[in-house]
Amino acid sequence: MTAAGTPIAVVTGASSGIGAATARQLAAAGYRVVVTARRKDRIEALAAEINEAGHQATAYALDVTDRAAVDEFATAFRTIGVLVNNAGGALGADPVATGSPDDWRQMYETNVIGSLNVTQALLPALEASGDGTVVILSSTAGHATYEGGGGYVAAKNGARVLAETLRLEIVGRPVRVIEIAPGMVKTEEFATTRFRGDAEKAAKVYAGVAEPLTADDVAETITWAVTRPSHVNIDLLVVRPRAQASNTKVHREL
Repeated sequence: MTAAGTPIAVVTGASSGIGAATARQLAAAGYRVVVTARRKDRIEALAAEINEAGHQATAYALDVTDRAAVDEFATAFRTIGVLVNNAGGALGADPVATGSPDDWRQMYETNVIGSLNVTQALLPALEASGDGTVVILSSTAGHATYEGGGGYVAAKNGARVLAETLRLEIVGRPVRVIEIAPGMVKTEEFATTRFRGDAEKAAKVYAGVAEPLTADDVAETITWAVTRPSHVNIDLLVVRPRAQASNTKVHREL
């Protein structure tokens, strides 16, 4: 699956945004990246771009909520150096009283069960590497709630607890567990997907914020954490734009 001595990094949700940016940066850092997502055309184009840049990448279409497909994917690997659980996302911004249970369920399935599926399936290969790293992309939403965010906050709390519990349970084994919790990140799809294609609502999320984080900012943070010496574990790294003091306190220049 890879040249001798070249560690493999698996990135889920790599078809756009943070996932795609992370794949590019890990490839530049010397990893053979395996980019996964449901949109096969997107990840194949990303893998081609990375390979054309002189790095190493392979595309694999995968729905992280499909456990059978995840288990089949895992059979391709004997060892893996890094797993970045990035697949996730938000749906809706309704209050608890009127929020859609289907939206809550889908967010939990993708953000929590999806990460659980891939982590469980690949943990033996990560441990077999002798120096594995699991990265969980949570969010500042997993550390503080806000109105209209109940479903997403609940899902990201689940992701946070997954990281914390796994770290406790595998201590002493050669696998680190890192949680990266981004705040306001402006990507091409996150807010638009949340508001089901309503570009006007999506734009309001970032209105007046001079410099929200970019996908590259978060990818650089992930790559930095992953490339620390193997005895160094970045348990939790919260990264926000300077304009954001909390989930509910944002400076806007209107």
